[in-house]
Amino acid sequence: MMSSRPLPAQTGRMPHAATLRLPRPAARAETPEPLPVMRPRLPSAAEIFPYLQSIDEARWYSNYGPLVTRLEQQVALRLGMTAGGVVTTASATAGLTAALLARRARAGSFCLMPSWTFAATPHAARAAGLIPWFHDVLRSTWALDPGAVRETLKHLAGKVGAVIAVSPFGAPLELAPWRDVEEQTGIPVVVDAAAGFDTAVAGPIPQVVSLHATKILGAGEGGFVATADPELRLRLAACCNFGFLNARSAVSPALNAKMSEYHAAVALAALAAWPATRALHARIAGWYQKALARCEIARCEIARCEAVSLQPGYGSGWATGTTNVILPRPAEAVARQLRRAGIETRAWWGQGCHVQPAFADCPRGPLPVTEELGASVLGLPHFPDMRERDVERVAEALMNTM
Repeated sequence: MMSSRPLPAQTGRMPHAATLRLPRPAARAETPEPLPVMRPRLPSAAEIFPYLQSIDEARWYSNYGPLVTRLEQQVALRLGMTAGGVVTTASATAGLTAALLARRARAGSFCLMPSWTFAATPHAARAAGLIPWFHDVLRSTWALDPGAVRETLKHLAGKVGAVIAVSPFGAPLELAPWRDVEEQTGIPVVVDAAAGFDTAVAGPIPQVVSLHATKILGAGEGGFVATADPELRLRLAACCNFGFLNARSAVSPALNAKMSEYHAAVALAALAAWPATRALHARIAGWYQKALARCEIARCEIARCEAVSLQPGYGSGWATGTTNVILPRPAEAVARQLRRAGIETRAWWGQGCHVQPAFADCPRGPLPVTEELGASVLGLPHFPDMRERDVERVAEALMNTM
């Protein structure tokens, strides 16, 4: 039987608000702030300004001006150099090319190097007229093994004009074994220490360091080559300046790789703040070590698991501007899951240079370790203003993907 009670529309009146039962909106989960894989921080305008004023006063903008000279002297002093010195460059890639030219590597010969490196390494070799030859690395260091390289050189006798040893993400390299390789084979060695501002040391073998904005000490663009060999330093300067050596007449193959005074201004301001910058990056490394260890222990208490490992040597007395882990499952799949959690990652060196189209025709040896690293290494967020809770969030999200 239908109710005789009138409906609101029949009475012409709306019910009192208190009698309405409106559905409550569902609580919206807070979306966490996206975490970038990198957010560089260079010196502020105020920190750079005094150097810019000195440029205005001197009206010297390039060609080894006062600020470039000061930067070279300060870096050489930091490295403890009593001979040789530092030559600044427009980029580390240009510095690598200049170093190969200065070492008089034979044009058309092979340049032995790891495939586990950034594309700049083989690009620099090609720019110097060499052919990249890709060698495998050690899993324990992610770097070339001098002993294994020496054996490879025996099989490639007469075909190799230079070797590039790469510091992986700034990790320190022992240079004495590479000096032995030079002495025993007569083949010059250059060290690509692009990310190694904190670990570069004085020595005759030239070490090329990047000052790109993404590096631990940045100038926007730029780099330097350091060597304790005075004669080699002179050749390096000539190779960065059209082959000119004490006269405007080219005496050797060269390029224009000079750093401008403006980039030197940024680099000098960054150098003045280096102790504080280094401390920030070292603190992030400590946070990652602690957070990943804690999450790993918690996860392994409830399930048998394979470990997530930080780069060999990470956080053991040297500072880097990147954090890399090697994973027990494909890095590409983990990266997708982290992206859904608002965490950006980066495979900084991809699958290795040998799979990139530009270098697909380059000769190489067996690369099992490189292929393993290429499939399982992933770069995690790392930037100066990162907070401990950001690192803990990354570690927890990473463990949830395992």
